[in-house]
Amino acid sequence: MARTTPHDPPPSESEPLYRRIAAELLGELRDGTIPPGERLPSERRLAGRLGVSRETVRQSLELLRRDGLVTTDRRGSHATLPGQPVETPASLTFPVGAGAAAPGSVARATVTWEAPRPDHAEALGLAPGRPTLIHRYRYATADGQGLRTAVTSFSAVALAEVEELARYRDRADGTAAAQLRRAYDWMRRAGLTLHHRDAITRIASAPSVRVTRQVHDQYARPLEITDLVVDAHQDALVYEFTLPGRAATPAPENRRSPVRRTADAGSRR
Repeated sequence: MARTTPHDPPPSESEPLYRRIAAELLGELRDGTIPPGERLPSERRLAGRLGVSRETVRQSLELLRRDGLVTTDRRGSHATLPGQPVETPASLTFPVGAGAAAPGSVARATVTWEAPRPDHAEALGLAPGRPTLIHRYRYATADGQGLRTAVTSFSAVALAEVEELARYRDRADGTAAAQLRRAYDWMRRAGLTLHHRDAITRIASAPSVRVTRQVHDQYARPLEITDLVVDAHQDALVYEFTLPGRAATPAPENRRSPVRRTADAGSRR
């Protein structure tokens, strides 16, 4: 039978290749790249990303299983290393503006497969009229105030790299609820490093502001663009991020200092 997976590169060290791959995966478990309890990418995807054969990946996963770091069931392998991921959903929510629902509020999210708006298509590098996955989000408080609406368009890169997003194409009829809250986690699990840029502008014809978020990966490829519109009288935008610690900070070297910023949209009018 012909070999369909790539040949493993020759080891440069005495340690077996599968042990080095296991150590690399363990590093991703420990730094939160693969959050605890999350499903690991498929053996085929791991082999492609790491540049080794699927057999090497199997041996590496078996080593981690014996150490109790991953478990396997009918749905695949899952991380079991205890601890919290480096980035929690609260630090980079999808879509931008989504948050905890207040009592009596209504939130709805759906997806469609259609051509995005011209400005979204341009930002994502899509040809005019080319369809893609569009996510629509609407949130309103019980009294009808505090309205937030968001429209997200995903790029061809995001759909090709992130299996969970690609699965929504077949059910993107605009009627069924879409649970894409973990979209950013899915992107990170696919090996993408997220870089996002938010722009906040006033809407002249209404007491609202627009937040436009563009997300790229480590290769500067566009992943998604979101336009969020919020009521500037009733709502507030909260941004949570981290800054690297000072160079003189003692070990561990990856220590980070949490910084929280809150911008009251109503005060910006």
